[in-house]
Formats: sequence, C-alpha cells, structure tokens
Amino acid sequence: MGKLSIRKIKHRMRKKNIILAVTGSIAAYKACDLIRAFQKIGFLVTVVMTKEAKEFITALTLKELSKNKVYEDMFDKGADFDIEHISLAEKADLILIAPATANIIGKIANGICDDLLSCVVTATKKPVLIAPAMNENMYTNRIVQGNINKLKSLGYKFVQPRRGELACGKIGWGCLADTEVIVEATKKCLVR
Repeated sequence: MGKLSIRKIKHRMRKKNIILAVTGSIAAYKACDLIRAFQKIGFLVTVVMTKEAKEFITALTLKELSKNKVYEDMFDKGADFDIEHISLAEKADLILIAPATANIIGKIANGICDDLLSCVVTATKKPVLIAPAMNENMYTNRIVQGNINKLKSLGYKFVQPRRGELACGKIGWGCLADTEVIVEATKKCLVR
C-alpha cells in the first residue's frame, strides 16, 4: 500500500468527531488552544471534563469555544435520558485525553470506571490518544510508567510530554506536549 496523497488525507480529516477529554492538571487551559486548532482543520470537538478539571478551567469557556455541550457528569439531571458514555463513545472518531493525569491513566489501565470519562474510554472501540501532563516525579514513577506501558501494549497511543518548566518551578519532563505536536499525532491516529 503506497503513501496516501495529501488530497486523500485532507478528505479523511473532514468532519471528524473528536472527544477532547480534559482532566485536573494545571495544563487544562491548553484545551482552549487544542479546540481552536482542531476547528481550523474542520474537526468537530466535544469536550468531556472531569470533576478535577473544573478546578482549573470552566465548562462555560470550553462550551463557548467548542460550540458544543460540555459533558461533566455521568448523570446529567437536566438532559433528556441518554446513556451518555455509550453515545459519546459511539459518536467519537477519536478520544484525545489532554492533559492526562496520572490518575486517569491509572484508572484506564486498571479498568476503573467511576466517572464519565473513564466510562467513555472503556466503552469506545475508536482510537484513544493520551497526552500526559504532570510533575516529572509523577511521570517517571514506576507505577505510572507501568500503566503507560500496559496501555501502549493494548493499543492506546501516547504523545510524550516535553521537558520544560513545571508548575512547581523546576525544569523537568512532564509538560503537556505543544499543541501542534498533539494535533499532528491526532491526525496520524485518524488516518490509520
């Protein structure tokens, strides 16, 4: 099979549904840049945010930028009844978790489904791309690395964090990858 032409790649990229999952990291604000970058290339973005993410960014900000409802809870009392984790999992062409905390990586690696995001990931048959963001000590922890390796062996894809200034002020590995790097990795996952 030869390389895909740019025209074919662009055609495959049109109107893809991306679920952008935002977790409780200081890097949550970068979700805004990701939404804009995806919209520029024609992707539809739906945001799922964890309870912890709300400590760093508001659902209103993400709703206004994405022009879509932001999903926050397993049991949304204000909505029509829908098994949201199943419907979200089925509508997605890809789930991107950015930023991904050690907590969500551990939950997914161990089959824990105790919030909307972990249930959506467990219910999907589509690609899942994970962009970690955390302190270097956490990122290099053997348990966290074991969870990452376990997920990689199961077909989950990762965008390695970059080295830079961490929230604690130290320089180290654990900064969320640059927006352009995450967008390119997303496109790669969708073309396969």
